[in-house]
Parts: sequence; C-alpha cells; structure tokens
Amino acid sequence: MNTKSFYLIVLLLTTTFAFGSVKPIPITSATIEWKAYKIAYERWGTIQLKSGELLFEDDALTGGNFVVDMTSIQVTRLDGKKKASLEKHLRSDDFFGIEEFPTAEMVITAVEFTTDGYNVTGDFTIKGQTHPVTFPMVVNGNTATAKVKIDRTKYNVRYGSDTFFDNLGNRVIYNEFELNVKLTF
Repeated sequence: MNTKSFYLIVLLLTTTFAFGSVKPIPITSATIEWKAYKIAYERWGTIQLKSGELLFEDDALTGGNFVVDMTSIQVTRLDGKKKASLEKHLRSDDFFGIEEFPTAEMVITAVEFTTDGYNVTGDFTIKGQTHPVTFPMVVNGNTATAKVKIDRTKYNVRYGSDTFFDNLGNRVIYNEFELNVKLTF
C-alpha cells in the first residue's frame, strides 16, 4: 500500500467515526423533481442522483454529500418536439452546459435542528460555481425530503433572466427554480 492510499483510508475511517453512521443513498430510491417558472407558465421535470450519502450521529443528521447527473435532465408534461427541444436547450450552454459540466454537487456544511426537522446549509456547485443554499429537510425513518430553492443566476445560468436582459416581455424565466427531493436510505 502506498502512502497516498494509506492516508485516504485513514481519512475515510476518521470521517466515519467522527460523524457516526454513513447512510448511502441508492440512486434507484432517490427522486429529484425540478420546477421552473416563466411569467406565463411553469415547466417540470426530473433529474437523477449519481451518488449520495447522509451522515448521522446518534440518529441526528450531521452532514452529507450528493452528485447529480446533469445529463439525465428530463422534461415532464411535454412530449414530442417541444419536449426534445426544451431538453436540448437545458443541456446547452444557455443553461447547464452538460458537455463541460456533466454533474452538479452539493455538500452539506451545516445542520440545525428545528421543531419541523432540520435547516440544512449546503454548498451547491453548478457549472463550476459554488454557493451556499439553506433549505428545510425532514427525516422520517429511512426517508429524507427537502424542497430547495436555487437562484440559477448565481451559477451563470442567466438565459431569459430579466436581471441581465431587457425587453424579454413574457419570455422572462424567473431566477429561482425548485428541487423537490426524496431520498430513501
């Protein structure tokens, strides 16, 4: 075993003992639904988890990290050419630029217990830009749910934003989009 491998194993063991139990999230038991808003209507879709885990100490959430497969972005409630066109546009550099950035990541940096569950702060990385986002999370048994609102313009996803472009009329796309997440572990 080389020195690098030894230190990696020590780091993993230290992290596991420091945080208690690690609960891997099977990707087949995770659902991530996105919702974006325009002035005149909304769009919905799904995206798949590539990997993830939640960390617990004495049954209390303490951390976690997730990788999302941006190449899996799908549009629901549309079909045919409209669906294909929007999915292609979402994958383009106007939005998520999946050729250069095929994944997005979130690392939980702080967890605060509340009467309704947890307030979680995580560093989100989208298109190579990292910013903190705080959101509520509920853990019930072996299921965690969260509703996350993200300001896309912080991640250089500015297409259709009236913050950056004038005269868009009813083509304005609101800056915030939502992720509704359900994780079973």
